[in-house]
Amino acid sequence: MSEYHNDLGQPIGFPVENWQPCEHPRGAQMQGRLCRLEPIDIDAHASDLFDAFSKDRDQGNWTYLPYGPFGTEEELRTWIFSACLSDDPCFFSVIDNSSGKAVGIASYLRIEPAMGVIEVGHIHFSPLMQGKPISTEAMYLMMRQVFDVWGYRRYEWKCDSLNQPSCNAARRLGFMFEGIFRQATMYKKRNRDTAWFSILDREWPTVKAVFESWLDPANFDADGHQRTSLSAAMREALSPLR
Repeated sequence: MSEYHNDLGQPIGFPVENWQPCEHPRGAQMQGRLCRLEPIDIDAHASDLFDAFSKDRDQGNWTYLPYGPFGTEEELRTWIFSACLSDDPCFFSVIDNSSGKAVGIASYLRIEPAMGVIEVGHIHFSPLMQGKPISTEAMYLMMRQVFDVWGYRRYEWKCDSLNQPSCNAARRLGFMFEGIFRQATMYKKRNRDTAWFSILDREWPTVKAVFESWLDPANFDADGHQRTSLSAAMREALSPLR
């Protein structure tokens, strides 16, 4: 129940005073210990990305995306040119600091600077990233940029409700499940019911602390195995807020 009421006694939302529109993500650079994110560039990144994506032998990583897989590097280049160079969605390549090569992509989309709402999506991490700390750090860097640098109020994650790995990833990264929009869209000649998740600015300090603790090198043993589960740490830290 709202704690705020207007002069008629009707419940209303809490005040958002002195609000200023947020910055658009175009041109951003994000630097981490394991990776960096930079605006996608056909000449600089396409060859690396094609090689990295080709390591997915059955190409199952493309199942829940409206495009792909790409049979040749030229097909990937054509797609990047036609779909990835606009201001919304705003695409970034993930560069592995150890190799200097592009190993994945992600974007900001449905960008509403005036309202402070932005979504992360079009995430396609190659097998060189999957299940490794670099993938978590990439998501942390994008989230940190949204809240700490640009001051957005709401960060969204949406996916096909049947894409269980994506739903699990959203929860692991601190997003809260909000519901399913039935028959929200169609892609690859099939229906999509869309699952919605979000993180709010007031939750971010808690989420950030969990990320930074988990990403600390001390959280990994000599074989690179995590000592603390990110999923468990997020659940424990966020349960009092939700």
